[in-house]
This record gives sequence, structure tokens and C-alpha cells, in this order.
Amino acid sequence: MVEFGGIGVMLGGTAVAAVACLVLALILLRPLGWVSAFSIAGLCGALAVIALVTLVPTSAQTGYIAAETRSATCSWDIGGPAPDGFWIFESGQRTLNTVLFVPAGVLLVLTLARWRTAWVLVPLGLLGLAAYSALIERTQLELARINRACDVTDVIDNVTGAVFGAGAGLVLIVVFQPWRHKHRKLDAR
Repeated sequence: MVEFGGIGVMLGGTAVAAVACLVLALILLRPLGWVSAFSIAGLCGALAVIALVTLVPTSAQTGYIAAETRSATCSWDIGGPAPDGFWIFESGQRTLNTVLFVPAGVLLVLTLARWRTAWVLVPLGLLGLAAYSALIERTQLELARINRACDVTDVIDNVTGAVFGAGAGLVLIVVFQPWRHKHRKLDAR
């Protein structure tokens, strides 16, 4: 059996994602300006970190989980029992689930604010983040090997974090004004 998981794998994956996102930001810098380039790259990075934290097993030694012993459905016990703590934060898992999606909400707004259709695209983006959270929970249900639990409370907490982040993003667009940071083309002489 191949052992895969733990904090080291999550941190290694985050480092790889950070390098890839930095390269993306540098590619987008010239055509979009620094605010949009780093917002798009940051949003991609936030989505990668979310996947790493939620889909990588918490330990490399998760063992074998027999198909007949795994859960067949998601827990619909809203606000039900969640682990008391998590190895990253001392607070409860519900707080982590909320905080995990805040950067994605912020960066979604900063990414889309440069276009006039942002008032339509941001709500659609929030729906996309909700769908991403639901897809993660579905994956946790189907892949018993990662030893994660599918819980509708996680989706609620994730969406709450994304909405809080979008609210913070609305404040930050006033500060950064992404529509003003466009690259000026050099005169060809």
C-alpha cells in the first residue's frame, strides 16, 4: 500500500502551487496590471490550498477502509458534531472550514472587479465556490481511502467564509481599484 498524506504533503503541494501561481502572475502582469494578475494567481492558489487541506489525508497511515464500513451518504446533521480541533488551528474545525474559503472570496472579487459585468460575475463566482465545496464533500464521500467525512455543515461553513471574503473584497476594491491598474502599451518608435 502506498502511504500518502500528512502535513508535509500539504505543505509541499502548497509550495508547488505557490510557484505555479507566481509564474501565472508574472505572465498576466503585463496585459492585466499587478492587481488583477496577482488576484487571479492568488485565487488559483487559494483553490489549490483548499483542495490540499480537504482532500489530502491528515496522516500517511490512514490504513485500509473497507467499502462496506464506509459511509454511504453525507451527514445532514447541520451544526452537528465536528472534531474539537485541527492540527493547523487550535479552534474547531468549523472555524477552519469558514476561514479556509475567506481568501477565495476576497480574491474572487478582486479578480472580477476590473470588468463592468462584475455585478453578475461575482454572485456567479460565489455559486461556483459553493459548487466547489459541494464537489469536495462528494469526493470525500466517494474516496473512503482519504479517511474524510462528508458533511453538509462543511459546505455551509465554506460558503459563509466565501461570502465574508467577498464582503472584505468589496472593501479592498475601493483601496486597490483594479480597473485603474492596466498596463500601458509602449510606443513603437
